[in-house]
Amino acid sequence: MDLLAITDELIKELEPLQFKAPVTHVYNPLVYARASFEKYIRKYGRGRREIVLLGMNPGPWGMAQTGVPFGEISLVREWLKLEAPVGKPEKEHPKRPIQGFDCPRSEVSGQRLWSWAKDRYGDPKVFFKRFFIYNYCPLCFMEESGRNRTPDKLPLEERKPLLEACDRALERMLDYFKPQYAIGIGNFAEKRILQAIPDPTFTIGRVPHPSPASPLANRGWPEAFEAALHELGIKI
Repeated sequence: MDLLAITDELIKELEPLQFKAPVTHVYNPLVYARASFEKYIRKYGRGRREIVLLGMNPGPWGMAQTGVPFGEISLVREWLKLEAPVGKPEKEHPKRPIQGFDCPRSEVSGQRLWSWAKDRYGDPKVFFKRFFIYNYCPLCFMEESGRNRTPDKLPLEERKPLLEACDRALERMLDYFKPQYAIGIGNFAEKRILQAIPDPTFTIGRVPHPSPASPLANRGWPEAFEAALHELGIKI
């Protein structure tokens, strides 16, 4: 089963799930931004990888706009050379409009992560020979105020079926890539790998999240990121 088939199975499993207040809007860019996500998979997501980096879920100015994990618009367009028409979610939040590649906002986490890859490897094909970047959960949750709500903050009755579906997709994805390392970008993603793969044949670890909400990330994230990779035994 390749990544697009895994994606289709996950979309089917997530479709009937319901979420209540304080969540008022749920975006699934795998659906309305499918064209650019599919370009990402077809161009960069084929074949085995040494290292899989796993994020939590889409940010409102990154993957929610472009369909690409951590998809900061300028880097997706100019470095990854990916762009495609982006549709609209079924119910759009007035404070978080989907403008696709015309969105003027920048996602700091994606800017930091993809800039590191660009600065370190130069050519994206060189980076993707070893790495692949994916998100554990494809859904973006928003409150009435426009505030982002992460999956770990959902109530148990909503969180449990969501995590079960995403765990199954994660297991299939890792079986496809057969990596030597599966690395969570932040604590949540590492925990989900450990939960989904109780008897791993690869090393599981984590690296600091590049979010501006993290004091560590704001004090030199590339250096902290590389130090974490070195600690796991990864030579870059």
